[in-house]
Amino acid sequence: MSWFEAFILGLVQGLTEFLPISSSAHLRLTAVFAGWEDPGAAFTAVTQIGTETAVLIYFRKDIARIVSAWFRSLYDRPARREHDAKLGWLVIVGSIPIGVLGLTLKDHIEGPFRDLRLIATTLIVLGIVLGVADRLAARDTSGGRHRAVRERKSLERLTVRDGLLFGMAQAMALVPGVSRSGATISGGLFMGYTREAAARYSFLLAIPAVLASGLFELTEIGEGHVSWAPTIFATVLSFFVAYAVIAWFMKFISTKSFMPFVVYRILLGLLIFALIAAGAVSPHAGESLG
Repeated sequence: MSWFEAFILGLVQGLTEFLPISSSAHLRLTAVFAGWEDPGAAFTAVTQIGTETAVLIYFRKDIARIVSAWFRSLYDRPARREHDAKLGWLVIVGSIPIGVLGLTLKDHIEGPFRDLRLIATTLIVLGIVLGVADRLAARDTSGGRHRAVRERKSLERLTVRDGLLFGMAQAMALVPGVSRSGATISGGLFMGYTREAAARYSFLLAIPAVLASGLFELTEIGEGHVSWAPTIFATVLSFFVAYAVIAWFMKFISTKSFMPFVVYRILLGLLIFALIAAGAVSPHAGESLG
C-alpha cells in the first residue's frame, strides 16, 4: 500500500464511519474504482481505532460520567439506579451480539461478505430500511391532520431489551454495506427513540466493539500488501476527519432527516449493479490481490 493510497483510504474512513452509508463498503469501493488492491477487513478494523478515538474525545464528558457511575455501581447498590450506571451496563450488554457474531463469522467477513453484489444489495436494502424508519420518526414528531404528535423516547428510557435490540442491529454491520450507525440508528428509530438519542447511543455502543475489533486485527497488519506505516498514517488521518464529521452530523440530525443518505445509498447500490452487469467491474475485483 502506497502513502497516497493510505491518505485517500484514511480520508474515506474518517468521512464515512459515522454517516449511515458504510465505511467498510466505501473503503472497498474506493480501492476497486481506483484499481488498487482490496485493503481488507484488518485495515478497516485498525483504521477504525482512529475514528473511535474521535468518539472518545468528542463525547469525553459523557463517557467519563458513564464510566464513573458504572464503577460505582459495582460496589454501591444505590448507584445502580443512576441512569449513567445503567447506560454503562447496557453498552456492555449491547456489545455482546457483535462480539459473538464477529468471532463466529470472521472468515466470511474477510471473504464472501466483500463480494460487490452483496455490498450493493445491503446498500439498497438498508437504505430503504433507514428511509422507512426516518419517515416514521418524522411522522411522530410532526403529527398530521388526523394524527397527534407522539413523543419519542430519550436514552433515559433505554431498557435491557432495547439495549440488546440495538446490539443486534449493530451486529448487522459486520456485512460491508450495512453501516454500523445506519443499522443502529434505524433500529432505534423503529423502537421509538429520537434521532439524537439513537445516534448518540449508536456512537457509544460502537466504542467497545470497534476498539476490540481493531486490537484483534492488529496482528494481521504487515501481512500481504498492507504495511504498518501507511496503516498508522491512515488511522491518524481518519481520527481528525472523523472528529469534524461527528460534530457536523450531530448538528445535522437535530434539524434534518436522513433522506439524503437514503437516496445516496440506493443510487450507489444501483450504480454498482449497473457496472457489474455491464462487465465494467468484477464482483470480486481486487480480492485475489488483497
